[in-house]
Amino acid sequence: MTADATAPETFTVAGRGVRVVADRLGDPAAPAVVFLHGGGQTRRSWGAAAAAVARRGWQAVTVDLRGHGESDWSPDGDYRVVSFAADVEAVLRRLPPRPVLVGASLGGITAMLVAGELDRRVAGAVVLVDIVPDMDPVGAGRIHTFMAANMDSGFASLDEVADAIAAYNPHRPRPTDLAGLATNLRRRGDRWYWHWDPQFISGTAAQPPLEVTDVNRLHAAVAAILADDVPMLLVRGQVSDLVSEQRADAFRARFPQVEFVDVQGAGHMVAGDRNDVFAEAVTGFLARHTR
Repeated sequence: MTADATAPETFTVAGRGVRVVADRLGDPAAPAVVFLHGGGQTRRSWGAAAAAVARRGWQAVTVDLRGHGESDWSPDGDYRVVSFAADVEAVLRRLPPRPVLVGASLGGITAMLVAGELDRRVAGAVVLVDIVPDMDPVGAGRIHTFMAANMDSGFASLDEVADAIAAYNPHRPRPTDLAGLATNLRRRGDRWYWHWDPQFISGTAAQPPLEVTDVNRLHAAVAAILADDVPMLLVRGQVSDLVSEQRADAFRARFPQVEFVDVQGAGHMVAGDRNDVFAEAVTGFLARHTR
């Protein structure tokens, strides 16, 4: 039976010591496209892109990574990327074989380790969204600063959240859908807090995601994916401060078989900035390389 592509079905899986929550749009028997969000985001960040993929006959699966959204916070502070990857592998076992992995930032690094280390040939294709192994440390620092700000104090209102996002993303119009912002926040008392475990970004986690800085390991994972003849696409935000034009060029020179799309007018949050262009790039890639 074909599911309603407009009404997500929520399901849970047992990851590596945590419960992982995901949504599915589309036919559960159809080939799957699995969306993995960036650090500090939730599965809700993929809403429009997932809907576009589901309308084209795929099942679109959006996952809350451990410590984010409705998935469990790690009870022992395990936020290693290999543990994110193990959780995702548990989700993939619930899906038809050879799903496509679409990962933004942290989600893209997770996809590298899932398909390049943990379970070779598990993926039918991989889409990296504004992430390469050798990312810009200055841009990464700016993201960390944004995530750390207000982490403990929270926000007095959703208007304050919208102001903070607008200051971080000056190229994007200030958010007007304040109700939509609430999906990335938790309400505690009279304040709003980001919907993720503070240990993940504060440096207090017992096992932090140190793999994000292991450039050689991540390059090896990408090389392994491509050696298995798994198609790969890099989608970059043209005004990204994490993947500069020079870093994108270096990645493409190292891995010339990777397809590339530069999304004009988009920053690091590519899908949120220009979802129309992003969805077209992804669905075009899927049409060329899968099924």
